[in-house]
Formats: sequence, structure tokens, C-alpha cells
Amino acid sequence: MADKRDLPTESDVARVFTPATPVHDDDLFAGRIEQLRRVIDAVFQPGQHVVVFGERGVGKTSLANVLEYRIGSSHSSLLAARINCDATDNYGTLWKKAFDQIERVASRRPPGFTAPLQHTITKASASLSSSATPDEVRRALDDLAQSMTVYVILDEFDKLANKHARRAVADTVKTLADHDCGATLVIVGVADNIDTLISDHASIERNLVQVEMPRMTTSEVAEIVRNGMKKLRMEIDDDVVRGIALIAQGLPHYAHLLGSYATRSALDSDRGRVALADLTASIKSAVGDRAANLQSEYRRATESQQPDNLYAIVLLACAMATCDEFGYFGAGAVASPLSGLRSQRVEVPSFSRHLKEFTSARRGTVLRRTGEKRHYRYIFNSPLMQPYILMKGIAGGQIGLADIRARD
Repeated sequence: MADKRDLPTESDVARVFTPATPVHDDDLFAGRIEQLRRVIDAVFQPGQHVVVFGERGVGKTSLANVLEYRIGSSHSSLLAARINCDATDNYGTLWKKAFDQIERVASRRPPGFTAPLQHTITKASASLSSSATPDEVRRALDDLAQSMTVYVILDEFDKLANKHARRAVADTVKTLADHDCGATLVIVGVADNIDTLISDHASIERNLVQVEMPRMTTSEVAEIVRNGMKKLRMEIDDDVVRGIALIAQGLPHYAHLLGSYATRSALDSDRGRVALADLTASIKSAVGDRAANLQSEYRRATESQQPDNLYAIVLLACAMATCDEFGYFGAGAVASPLSGLRSQRVEVPSFSRHLKEFTSARRGTVLRRTGEKRHYRYIFNSPLMQPYILMKGIAGGQIGLADIRARD
């Protein structure tokens, strides 16, 4: 056994693997090189603004968190503000929160030749009215951008319920672009597309750099795990890293969750190396400890008074289906894993009713459907549900890691 003094503590693990919160440490951020590059290029490109959109849980906020580190490391004259939008915000409160983060220093020399300079620090929000307009915000940002590179991140934009505020943000993008303002808006958290943002101003599309965040690749998820182990000065077997990456299905949350549980399993045995047995233990722990809403949604989707019903096994096959980079799959992609689970050839008509029911309110709308009849595409309504179902399948002995396909 390793000397306990050389092993990380529980608090060390909690700081490195953070399933409940986005990544804040640049050293722990993995992948997303192309997305980061496009955002950074836009910050320094006059007239360009950014919209980062994609599924929940794919790492949009983590990208926003590390953006300042990546830009600030090479640019000293940088002025940045980052706020989280919420359901109670209106346009005025959004910008008050943003300008509250920006301080301005005014210097004056009192009468007399030898009197020292006096410095007064005020928040930029002091010059902003409570009923701020897009043009007023533009003038304030333009003033700040005269001597600094300025960008403002509006994170969790999809939580902004106020329709007027959403339209006013679009107005702000337009007026910033029309007046060639040197400040950049980075709007993070538009769920699926930017249609609702630009509906009133289709012309602003040319000023928006649209950065779509797909799920992470298997190698990017593996990088999260390896970065964490390096930070903890722990070792990990390659098959454990691959197993975590397969289960995570491109969602960084599960890389952190399973990385945390597996590391703790090794530490419980005073070991500095994470082995496959630790991953097995972590899967069982994760299934038991998952949020009550996931467990409740799963039960609602699969419950039936018929003992030989197929709901659970069809839903597991859905979780195993080959999907595109954004998580969508067709009914045909479900047939192959379902055939393997049932040890007999299964055709789409035998389970199409189940897919339809999974999109109904009666079964909690566990799946969302798009497209036209005979060409429907499905996606899990909660991205976190798919890995949860895979872990249940492993914990219940229905599948093994070898049965899960890599996303790339």
C-alpha cells in the first residue's frame, strides 16, 4: 500500500473533479480548442460578436470560465465582465450586474504645486440609468473600449425569461455593430440555435460568430480524466480512462463524476493508482447517488404493470444507439443494440410504439422527437439521462463496457 502522506486528500479530489459545477481551473479544462479559438478571434475582430450554443451539459459555461485565462495570459490591456443571467433579470439589471464588475479610476491634483494626485474609484454602473437603453449601453462600452480590449460575457442566456430583455440584447448587438464599437458581446447558453435571438434582427446574423458546442469526443473526455489525475499526482489504468469516456457520452459532467468516485475508491484502499475495479465501484455508487429527478424520470419512463414489458430494455437500447455529434439517433440505430440485448433479431415496428410513448407526457417526455414520419430523429430530453441509463445497465449486469460504442 502507498504511504497515505503521499496520497491526495478528499478535499483535493473535490477541488479537481467537480461534477456539480463548471470547470474554473484552466489546467483542468480539456478540448474545445477550435471553439475557444473562434471566440478569441471574435473578441479581437471589430464588429464581431459571439453566440455559444448547444445542449445542456456540454461545457458551455466551462468555456466561458477559462476564456479570460486564455486571453489574459497574452493581453494585458483587457477589460472583461462576466455575468449569469437569471429568470428575474430585465435589460437594466443585466447591464448593472455587468458594469458593477468594471471599476473606473479618475485622477485629479488638488490646488498647490506639491499636492499628490488623488484617485477616485467608481463603478462603471454609476453612469448607467436604471432604464438603460441599448444605445446608452453602446456609448458606455464604446467609451471603455477607447483604451482597452473590452468583452462582456452573458452566460446562461437561456435562463433570461424576459422577452423584452432578449430583444434588447439583439438590439444591442445591432447598435454595437452599426457604430463599429470596439467592445464584444459573448452570449453563452442559447440552447439549440440562435433563431429566437435574431428573429427581430435577421441582419445581425452577419455580425455573430456562431459557435456550436457539440458533445465532447472520447479523447477530449479522456483528457479531462487524465488532467485530473495529473493534478492529483495519481496514476490510472488506460482501460479505466476509456471506460469513463465511453460512459460519459461526450458530457464532461460524467467524466468528473466517475473520476471522483473512482479516485475515492482507490484512496479507500490506500492506492495511488486507479484500476478497473475502482471504475466498477464508482458506477454502482454513481447510480445510487444520482439526482432524485433522474431516478424519478427513469421510473416514470419505464414503469408498467406488465412484468414482461419492454420499456426498460428499449430505453437501454436507445442509450446504446449510435447517434450523431449532437446526440440524435434514428429508430434504425436502436434495432441493433436491442437485438443484442434480446438475443434475437428485432425490427423497428416491434418497438416503434415504445419510442412514441417515450416522447409523450405520460412517460415524462424522456425523449424528444424531430423530423417527419418514417424519418424521425430522437434525442434524450435531459442529456444526463443517457449515461445514467448506461450505468444502470452495467450495474445490473445487462451490458458491459465493451457493449458501449464510442461517440467518435
